[in-house]
Amino acid sequence: MTAPDQNTDVDRRALIKSAVGLATVTLAPGVTLYAFGVEAASAPVTSAKRWGMLIDINKCPPGCDLCVTACQQENGWKSTGHPSTDAQWIRKVTLRDPETGKTREAPAMCQHCATPPCVDVCPTGASFKRADGIVLVDKHICIGCRYCMMACPYKARSFVHEEIDDQKTVAPRGKGTVESCTFCVDRVDAGRIPACVESCGVKGGAAMIFGDLNDPNSEIRKAVSAMATTQIRADLGLDPGVRYRNL
Repeated sequence: MTAPDQNTDVDRRALIKSAVGLATVTLAPGVTLYAFGVEAASAPVTSAKRWGMLIDINKCPPGCDLCVTACQQENGWKSTGHPSTDAQWIRKVTLRDPETGKTREAPAMCQHCATPPCVDVCPTGASFKRADGIVLVDKHICIGCRYCMMACPYKARSFVHEEIDDQKTVAPRGKGTVESCTFCVDRVDAGRIPACVESCGVKGGAAMIFGDLNDPNSEIRKAVSAMATTQIRADLGLDPGVRYRNL
């Protein structure tokens, strides 16, 4: 029986290796994402980088939803006709100055905190933070308890209530699991920028900058160092990776 078992193992390994586009991406120590049609990350994920985003709301055109549309197209989520239960990886919110009554709009999404409360309360470890600061959900072990949704002060997570059709291979989704903005992690690992940032820069007001907050030569680090920026609910001490200007 020994020889046939060994042959079977070899055949299985060969089948796995020959699967079209199979790639592995290391997300965090001991955690690997297997995806089809995606190239592996060019370098290991380390704490040398801290990915972040800077949003200048003065440059965000009223009524513009290019960032939302780009996120939907990139990651495969869309309106189901039930606003109260729809996915919201990114959304536009209206801000009103109580003294002047002036209103402005700003994109809101997962803030990718340095100390994310969603990770602290997750009973299975499905919510986790990569070494480079990107906060994700492992759909394989998410049990849908929604503790993370209750813990998030930014209301940035959504629960999938319905069956998912036409999923994107780069953004696995599933009924009964929680999801949120991933900073388009597959694009980041391939050396690109998130879809929302790309769309805003090409067709919108170029209100969004994405990059490495740890790199003194990066555009975002220079911008954060040169101008006043705000972290939403900075008083909570979560150190969000998303900063805002003119908030």
